[in-house]
Amino acid sequence: MKTRLTGLELLALGFMTFALFLGAGNIVFPPQVGVGAGAAFWPAALGFLATAVGLPLLGILAVARVGGGLETLTAPLPRLAALAFGLGIYLAIGPLFALPRTGTVAFEMGMRPFVSLSDGAGLALHSLLFFGLATLLALMPGRLMDIIGKWITPLLILLLGLIALATLVAPQGPLGETQAGWRAAPFAEGFRNGYLTMDTLASLVFGILIVTAIRDRGIHEPRLVARYTLWAGIIAATCLAAVYLPLTYMGATSHELAAQAGSGELIPTYVAALFGPWGPVLLAAVITLACLTTAVGLLTACGEYFHGLWPRLPYRLLVIAMGGFAILVANQGLETLIRVSIPVLVTLYPPAIVLILLSLIRPWLGDAPRVFRWALSLTLVASLLDGLVATELAGVADTAGALQQHLPLGETSFGWLLPALAGTLLGLAASRRQRLLET
Repeated sequence: MKTRLTGLELLALGFMTFALFLGAGNIVFPPQVGVGAGAAFWPAALGFLATAVGLPLLGILAVARVGGGLETLTAPLPRLAALAFGLGIYLAIGPLFALPRTGTVAFEMGMRPFVSLSDGAGLALHSLLFFGLATLLALMPGRLMDIIGKWITPLLILLLGLIALATLVAPQGPLGETQAGWRAAPFAEGFRNGYLTMDTLASLVFGILIVTAIRDRGIHEPRLVARYTLWAGIIAATCLAAVYLPLTYMGATSHELAAQAGSGELIPTYVAALFGPWGPVLLAAVITLACLTTAVGLLTACGEYFHGLWPRLPYRLLVIAMGGFAILVANQGLETLIRVSIPVLVTLYPPAIVLILLSLIRPWLGDAPRVFRWALSLTLVASLLDGLVATELAGVADTAGALQQHLPLGETSFGWLLPALAGTLLGLAASRRQRLLET
């Protein structure tokens, strides 16, 4: 039995983890944070890093600590609640939102300049080829670390490093004016925008892929698995932060160059200004590699999860079906996918954060099921209000917004914090009362 990973293997594991996370949202949203923040670059960037780097790292650690995937993390919950929570997360980061978004972003920001077909036909053809290749790679899950960690990611890091260095050395303008919606609480706005990367949700899914990759190398001792998972997470978090800060700075200094650019236009415009005719080629390589690795990871993780739920459905069939479904959803376009996903993510994120934090301290909770149920129930009630507000539906959003204002910190997207804390304390009190009754 192998007792340790070599330095190269550990680095490859960290690179694989980084590549799994670095996908569509990780490239699209940091510049948008910079656009909104402008001169308030640092507080907004730190808020974004909290949800897009810090929380995913904690999610990986939580998976390593409990020694299993989302099913193990949600074990203290009632069976139906755990199943509903798991399905919500896997559907959001899988076939409904994150997975099709990888193909759409790869087309909008990478391949569009090289496609002479109409937008609809070009996106359809690209989606077919992109998800066809991603599905093919996902049918070989045992080779993820070799294919992604040792070959694709080093090239991706090199290309991203070129863009980051050029952005910092030759910004295309000064820091812009902070937009109205960001002036009051730039940190909170950055924090909420970090939800859109879906990385905290993905950490609950990718964590088990990392643990499996370690075990596939012959490491089975829980202490060593947890240690190597921690190092993989640290390597990935460092790389992600090194990508996010320059991209956020890119958005903050883009006001003169791309004042009216949409979600998929800002980076191509900026990179073209930095690198001239080579800009679109460089960006196409970066975007395609980043989105492809994430698509492979999502297909693999979701395929294994749904196969675990329904063992009669073969893993290969599930992966192929999700790849085909992603082709259909991707053709709805990037703006539509972002708009529809926001209410779902705003609802799912706070319970996921609380789940991660409780899982890290689970050994000290005593009656963990009671604490989990109280804390997650009250958190979900508060996050549902946030989700309804985010729908922007007339009547529904207004009513939910009025109720939201009664929650402390409700106007800053942190209205779930006190309900989560109250639920934790109520669960601990109920647990202590039950022990007293039994003695």
